[in-house]
Amino acid sequence: MDFFSQCLQLGMGRNPQVIKTMHETLDMYGAGAGGTRNISGHNQHAIALEASIAKLHAKPAALVFSSCYVANDATLATLGSKLPNCVILSDSLNHASMIQGIRHSGAKKIVFKHNDLIDLETKLASLPSHVPKIIAFESVYSMCGSVGPIEEICDLAEKYGAITFLDEVHAVGMYGPHGAGVAEHLDFEAHRAGKPKGTIMDRIDIITGTLGKAYGCVGGYIAGSAKMVDAVRSLAPGFIFTTSLPPATMAGARAAIEYQANYDGDRVLQQLHTRAVKDSLEARGVPVIPNPSHIVPILVGDAEIARAASDSLLEDHGIYVQAINYPTVPVGQERLRITPTPGHTQNYRDHLTSALESVWNTLGIKRTRDWRAEGGLCGVGINGTKPQNIWSDEQLGISGGSDIPTSTFKMKTGGKVVMSNILKREVDRGISTSA
Repeated sequence: MDFFSQCLQLGMGRNPQVIKTMHETLDMYGAGAGGTRNISGHNQHAIALEASIAKLHAKPAALVFSSCYVANDATLATLGSKLPNCVILSDSLNHASMIQGIRHSGAKKIVFKHNDLIDLETKLASLPSHVPKIIAFESVYSMCGSVGPIEEICDLAEKYGAITFLDEVHAVGMYGPHGAGVAEHLDFEAHRAGKPKGTIMDRIDIITGTLGKAYGCVGGYIAGSAKMVDAVRSLAPGFIFTTSLPPATMAGARAAIEYQANYDGDRVLQQLHTRAVKDSLEARGVPVIPNPSHIVPILVGDAEIARAASDSLLEDHGIYVQAINYPTVPVGQERLRITPTPGHTQNYRDHLTSALESVWNTLGIKRTRDWRAEGGLCGVGINGTKPQNIWSDEQLGISGGSDIPTSTFKMKTGGKVVMSNILKREVDRGISTSA
């Protein structure tokens, strides 16, 4: 079976270095952590992992949680409840974990339109200057693939005295020269040169991320100032009253972070495969919702048809693609969501394209031209809505606008390999996209 709806975007769950590290740690320290972080669950693995996370995001400190859902919930609930009269401004498409954290905080919540800087500034300007304010938003929004205007939100936060809270869950490992996310990617050359001071990432007060998804393990974290991290560590029930992650998990997560910080080949290849999938589907009129990220959302517009399409892909073609329905997306915007991996080489991509073509024909699902005739929806069928990719052609090593890379990139061996050769052969580094 081919899996095209998984969050292990870089295949790190089967990375040999990660597995080896976890096996060695498991054999030496056993299965469990033995308690909460404030008792016996605090150990060298937690210290080392948090040091690696802090270094990744160029922040003084970091704190690990059992998941990023818990990290978001606990951090927003703690800050929102402890800052007197705090107001939290939340993007309308924020993840449920952030919404829950704001709810638990008891703070006043103001929702601003998705990525709408004018609406955000209007609402910031309406608040007294002395009132504590937190702007909570994401870098990559997972169901549509849109990307938050991070730099512009930082500008507004500084203008109106607000704290920035950035969720990089769907971006860590995937963007930036070291995999720190979109905020790092926006100052690509500065971070590649080891000069984070004054960058956009440096301006963000709180960054949250996951140890699952691109890093292939489990857990979540926050990164920020030492005082902020210490406050959350000392006051957040979601951190205090839960068993620590097992030593093997923390060691494996650290190995994954270090691996991706020193090897950009996986994320480069993933981006190339994403571009290839999007181009192939768009050429056939399959309605890909335009976005600049690695997410490939395909508009269906009906819950029953989306489920039928997902079932047909699985039963008739051996491809797993998840249907996304309400309440994850609004009624009428149901979709399929695809996330290619470095292991989805051309034979897998061709199989996916032909399968989707067959399903669209069999079920009579609307194509891009049909959405255009109806005025368009979610950017599909609307001219001029294709945004610029986060990864530039130059960063991917593509010359002359061609999708065949001609430059080289850093490999795990420290040597240089021509990227065109990588695209033409199967990836044999232990990544599996079938079962």
